[in-house]
Amino acid sequence: MFKPNERNGVVVDVTRPAGQWNQVYLRIAPNQCQVLMNGQLYYNFKLGDEQWDKAVAKSKFAKMPGFGAAGEGHICLQDHGNRIAFRNIKVRKLAADGSVQQPIDGKLGMHGVLAFPKLKFSGWDPVDDAGKVRKLRLLELTYAPGAPQRLYTIDQMGTIYTFENRRDATQAELLLDIQQKVSQWPGAGANEQGLLGLAMHPKFTENGLFFVCYTRRDDGASVVARYQVDKENPLKADPESEVVLLELDQPYQNHNGGSIEFGPDGMLYIAFGDGGSANDPLDSAQDRTKLLGSILRIDVNGQQGGKHYSIPTDNPFVDVDGVRPEIYAYGMRNPWRIAFDKSTGRLWAGDVGQELWEEVDIIEKGGNYGWSVREGSNPFGNRPLRDDVSPPMGPVWEYGHDIGKSITGGRVYRSQRIPELAGKYIYADYVSGAIWALTYEEPSGKVIKNEQVIAGGIPVLAFGEDASGEIYYMIDSVSGESIYRFAEGSAP
Repeated sequence: MFKPNERNGVVVDVTRPAGQWNQVYLRIAPNQCQVLMNGQLYYNFKLGDEQWDKAVAKSKFAKMPGFGAAGEGHICLQDHGNRIAFRNIKVRKLAADGSVQQPIDGKLGMHGVLAFPKLKFSGWDPVDDAGKVRKLRLLELTYAPGAPQRLYTIDQMGTIYTFENRRDATQAELLLDIQQKVSQWPGAGANEQGLLGLAMHPKFTENGLFFVCYTRRDDGASVVARYQVDKENPLKADPESEVVLLELDQPYQNHNGGSIEFGPDGMLYIAFGDGGSANDPLDSAQDRTKLLGSILRIDVNGQQGGKHYSIPTDNPFVDVDGVRPEIYAYGMRNPWRIAFDKSTGRLWAGDVGQELWEEVDIIEKGGNYGWSVREGSNPFGNRPLRDDVSPPMGPVWEYGHDIGKSITGGRVYRSQRIPELAGKYIYADYVSGAIWALTYEEPSGKVIKNEQVIAGGIPVLAFGEDASGEIYYMIDSVSGESIYRFAEGSAP
């Protein structure tokens, strides 16, 4: 009844060749209905509106009594005279408002409180020179190994702050300002660009080195760089100390990724998205000649091939011809935050979906996480799996876009402050504002429980962690009140 929609002047047609199964997703709800083919959106419509009536009139069944009328009845799957077969037809009834029940195994009944209620950020102003509101958008909160008394955080605009890890801390000092280097947020189509990642060297207390990932203002390329704090004043970093380790051209302005973390092995892990736009148009995430759509692993303590890093000899593709040796895992769409579990050393990632599914992954060496032949564990598009890649791995958890539409990958709670959260992976959805806790069972390698921590209304940008394993979450703010932690019980 409807033709596939157009994107950039090209009709989206992802049906698979004759003899292969297609997956059709049809959602009928009061305010909006959708049809997706193999995970890609074909069209939106509303029952009974003018567009709907025109489409119904074109059907060979239009003269049948009640056909196409809005209201309760049967769904008609029309074959248009072609041979067709159906299998695994699943029907799910929606609530009257079109919503679905959250897939949770209980509610922990917590709320958020300001972690540092007196904290002010040096030099930050909620209004810029042009009189426009300038939100504080903190995307990382971390610490230096061996120095638990101090925390470090980054603002997406290009500033890095440090402050004492005390509830009564009052001042976040400006450690480094690289705003002139960084793509500005918000810019035209550039809401995912900026200063995106921060990681302190494992021997920071000895060498004063830390690492950042940002998108460059001049050309939008992703840059991984090293800086060093001033030897005389460790609360200030030398802006002239920058050493660029890696540069990656970005074909579009979104799906930059940018989360960076040192692993328990001392290697630096870097998360990059597929380069942006929709449907991975350049097929980057499955192309291992590119670094896009991948988790990288590099040794920042060495130099190799004229670069300020070396390739770990145990990287999975170090001896594979035609594959970038930096790649540790691939098949990512937009990994929005990665994090290591302090206890087990597992690397967790939240990967933002496109049309239907958000996913949580545990990253394994050499793993293919499926994008863009899969979204989560579900088929996507009609590209065949390349001959030179491994079969996709499934996520450990996924949820549909009727629950949320933009996952914020989290961290495993290892603090002793709230026993109910201990050992659970805390994650969120930026659109729905909900926060959940996954219980992952090591022997089976499966998630056995998903609990609601906060029901909604909290647009979490990122999660942070201190040396004790305490988890914080950050939201954007015009008041500077951006860093929160969990408290037991309902909000007062």
